Amino acid sequence: MAGPAIILVEPQLGENIGMVARAMLNCGLTELRLVRPRDGWPSDPARAGAAGADSVIDGASLYDTTAEAIADIGAVYATTVRPRDMTKRIVTPRRAAAEMRPLEAAGTRTGLLFGKEAVGLDNDDVALADAVLTVPVNAEFSSLNLAHAVYAASYEWFLAADKTPAQQLRISKEARPANKRELIALFEHLERELDAVGFMHVEEKRPIMIRNIRNIFQRASLTNQEVRTLRGVITSLTKKSGS
Repeated sequence: MAGPAIILVEPQLGENIGMVARAMLNCGLTELRLVRPRDGWPSDPARAGAAGADSVIDGASLYDTTAEAIADIGAVYATTVRPRDMTKRIVTPRRAAAEMRPLEAAGTRTGLLFGKEAVGLDNDDVALADAVLTVPVNAEFSSLNLAHAVYAASYEWFLAADKTPAQQLRISKEARPANKRELIALFEHLERELDAVGFMHVEEKRPIMIRNIRNIFQRASLTNQEVRTLRGVITSLTKKSGS
């Protein structure tokens, strides 16, 4: 899916447009629409601020009015934190992403509307939107710059389909997860040395102690390199103690 178009209404600084492009591409969005950018277009400061997101900058399209910029879009979310004297549904970025995903999948274009850096969208622009999108932030300090706001909304779109595991183990190229043969050899090596120094002298407690020690190392998700290191540590300590 192409994802929602990002529509900036009267953005003031080219650098800010560039940072928006960078935030968009971080989240897999590429369609940038500009309504009357103050400093004109194309913009060298925008390209510099994009930090390599040139595909977004090169593909940006210009419009004279907000109505023209959203003419082909079926669902528009106006991003603003200021209360407006109008009846509008207010959604979070997460909710907006959940609504936009099936719309885009069905072929209905969606868009996220952002206003000027200093004052945001005017009421006439908000009136054109299907809903207001408000980013939940600290109520005592709710100021977001333009790129922050775009990223907050775009990231929820990206996250809604992201399959990255919440946790994973990154192993160096030279290592791999230790297999059971290596782990059992480590356990037996350690247990022999513990027996030699009398650590498990209470015979009836020995099976429980062995299980507890083995479970400690099982939870550690050791690599083959780490097993070799631990066995080296055990050997070094026993040699030093003279056992």
